[in-house]
Amino acid sequence: MKFTCNRHKLSDAVSNVQRAVAPKTVKPILEGILIKAENGTITLTGYNTEMCMQTTMDARIEKEGSSVITAKLFSEIIRKMPEDSITIEVDEKNIVYITSGKSNYKITGMPAEDYPELPVIRSRDIIKMDAQILSSMIRQTIYAISENDAKPAYTGSLFEIEEGNMRIVSVDGIRLAIRTEKIDYDGEKSFIVPGRSLQEVLRLITPDTETAEIATAGRHIIFRMGEYSLISKLLETEFISYRSAIPTTHTTELTVNTRKFISTVERMSLLLTDKMKSPIRCYIDENLITTTCNTMYGQGRDEIEVEMQGESVEIGFNNRYLLDALKNSDTDEVKIYLSGSVKPMVIKPTEGDSFLFILVPMRLAR
Repeated sequence: MKFTCNRHKLSDAVSNVQRAVAPKTVKPILEGILIKAENGTITLTGYNTEMCMQTTMDARIEKEGSSVITAKLFSEIIRKMPEDSITIEVDEKNIVYITSGKSNYKITGMPAEDYPELPVIRSRDIIKMDAQILSSMIRQTIYAISENDAKPAYTGSLFEIEEGNMRIVSVDGIRLAIRTEKIDYDGEKSFIVPGRSLQEVLRLITPDTETAEIATAGRHIIFRMGEYSLISKLLETEFISYRSAIPTTHTTELTVNTRKFISTVERMSLLLTDKMKSPIRCYIDENLITTTCNTMYGQGRDEIEVEMQGESVEIGFNNRYLLDALKNSDTDEVKIYLSGSVKPMVIKPTEGDSFLFILVPMRLAR
C-alpha cells in the first residue's frame, strides 16, 4: 500500500477515529487504526467492539492495499510532521514508512487480515434529518445520562419515534430530560443509545454538517454525518416508564428570565465545591426568587424578579444539576412549575413543548 494525501486532513481524521480505538486491550490490533487504500480514497476505521468509527478522504494512491497502524503513535507522528503533504507506504512485511518533507519514520504495522470483522448495517429503513437539530437534541438531553453503571438503562438515551416525532429521553434518577422534534419519517420505533456513542456523534457533527442519517438493525445503530459513520451497539435493556414520573399538577407557576436565573445560581455556587452537599435555597414569593447559600466558606444571598402565579414555596437544589437544566433550555425565558418543597421541579419553554426537564429537589434542613 502506498498513498499521498494532505497531512492536516489525515491528522484530523486519525484524531477523530482514534476515539473509537480501545486504549488498552489484550488484543493489540484493537489499539490500531485500520487503513484501506482503494479507488482514489483511503478509509480509516477505529473499533473497540462496542463502537466503530469510520471515515474516508481523498488521496493519491500509487498502490492499493490495507494495514493496521497503532493509533496513538500514528496520530502523534502525523501531527508533528513538517510539511502539508504526507506519504504512507506499507511493505509486504507490514513495515510502515511515513514521509513528509525531509522527515521520515519506519514503524511496525499489523496485518489487516487480523482485524476483527466489523458490524454491518444494511437496513433501508433510514431516518434522515437536519444534523444541527439532531446535535441540539442530543446536547440538551445528554447531561441527564447517568455515569453509574448500576442501572444500565440510565447510561444511555431513549430514542422514541412515533407519529412523525422523534423524542430523546435521558434520566439518572435525579434528573429527567426530554427533547422532541418533528421529523420526516412515518414509522414507529424505539431504541436506547449508549451515552458514550452520543458524545461521539456530538463531536462529529460540525457547524458545516447539513444532514444526518440514522438506521438500526438488530443490536446495532449507525449514524452517518458528512464523511463520518459511527456504528454502536444498542443497550439491550428496558427503559423506565418515564411518563409516570412527569408531574401532571402544580401549585406554583413561574416565568423566569433564563440568563438571570443562571447568573444568580452561579453567584451562589462560588461558595460550593464538588464535595459539598449544601443546596442552593430558593425562596419564591411575591414575584421574587430569593436564592441563598450557606457553607463553611460563608453565606450568599441574591434575588431576581419573576412572574409568579400560585403559592409561595421554599425549595433547595443541587447547584450543578440546576445549572445543567437551565443552561440546556436554549430559550430566553422558561416556565417553571412547582408543587411544594419536596416534589420535582418541571422546566418547559414558554411556548411549545420542544423540551421538558425535571429535577428532584434536595431536602432542606430546618
